[in-house]
Order: sequence, then structure tokens, then C-alpha cells
Amino acid sequence: MARYSRLEVAQVMQETGMVPLFYHPDVELGKKVLKACYDGGARLLEFTARGDFAYEVFSELNKYALAELPGMIMGVGSITDAAAASLFIQMGANFIVTPSLREDIAVTCNRRKIMYSPGCGSLTEINRAEELGVEIIKLFPGSTYGPGFVKAIKGPQPWTSIMPTGGVSTETDNLKAWFASGVTCVGMGSQLISKKVLADQDYVGLEALVSDTLKNIKEIRSGL
Repeated sequence: MARYSRLEVAQVMQETGMVPLFYHPDVELGKKVLKACYDGGARLLEFTARGDFAYEVFSELNKYALAELPGMIMGVGSITDAAAASLFIQMGANFIVTPSLREDIAVTCNRRKIMYSPGCGSLTEINRAEELGVEIIKLFPGSTYGPGFVKAIKGPQPWTSIMPTGGVSTETDNLKAWFASGVTCVGMGSQLISKKVLADQDYVGLEALVSDTLKNIKEIRSGL
């Protein structure tokens, strides 16, 4: 069962401004990545369930977070059907993220008051997602649409909360462009938790990068 309601998850997304994305089949490596992100100040992590037996890995990581990392909110991404969403919710997922808008998943999440963030790429999709109760829209792929798209949406719909994923990096100019356009938070995968970091097992470097990025986001927001 989820420990955090969808409103609580949305609030932490708003407060921290960043959701790290990560997948790896090795549970022990995953624990080290999770702790590095946590020690760097991150309080959310989206486990992108893309591999075989990913549910087993997530289950162990979520148990670890609950036991060792107080306040860490674990969610699952790359979900494509309601059955998979139900499975991960049963394992304690606090939020579900999908690459596209799926109404069956929205219904499944709403039954349990789990936060659902679907990938949307048009104003029509965004409006339908909000009608289905979505708090924060995932703009995906963010690199295709860019900050200009967010700014255009926020003009007529200032109430819409958007989280771009894909096309977001740790660079100051990139982050500034996104937050200046009005995003609520950003999702960041390989630009934050890179293949090199994993290959070198540079968890100290990852912790520092997470910390620096969160501080950068805070400074950018305060200057807007």
C-alpha cells in the first residue's frame, strides 16, 4: 500500500522540483543509487520498469526505502497497462508514470488515490488527463516540445502543472529555460544517473550532482 497520497506526492514534486528516473536489474546497485540520490536531497525516485522481473527489483528497493530512507517516495514509470499499474501499486508504489495517456490506468490509480502522471503531447490530451484527475502532466518527450510548448500551454491554462521528461539536463541554461516556462518540476534520467556513473560506481559523484542540481533549481526558481 502507498504511504503517500497523490496530493502529498504532488506537493513534494512541487517543493523539490526534480524527479530522478532510474532502472537497473541489480538490486544492490539500485540501493546504492537510491541512497546516493536520497543523501543528495532527492525525495522522489521513478523506477522505470523496463526489464524482465522489474517488479521484483522495485519491491526490494521500496522495502529498502521504507526501512532505511525516511521520507523517500518511490514510484514506477514506463507502465503501459492497468494490470501492471495494479501490480506495482500492490508493492507500494506511490505514483505511476506512463509514456502516454491511458484512461484505464487513471481509473485504477484513482480507486486507490495514487498519483498518476501520464505522458501527453497535445492540449487535447492534457485537458483529458486533467478531467481524469491528473495533478501533474508528464510532457513527453520533452526534447520534442521544448520550453516554448510549456509557455504556450500555461498562457490559457495557468492551472496546468507540467513535468517534462526527456530533453532535461543538469545544465543551468537548460533548467532555467524549463522553469522560466512554468514547469512544476522536471524528470531527469540518464542526464543525472548516467551510464558512466553506474559503470564507475561513482555514488559519491552522483550524490554531489543531485545536491548541486537541486540547489541550482532552488536558485533558479528564486530568481524568477
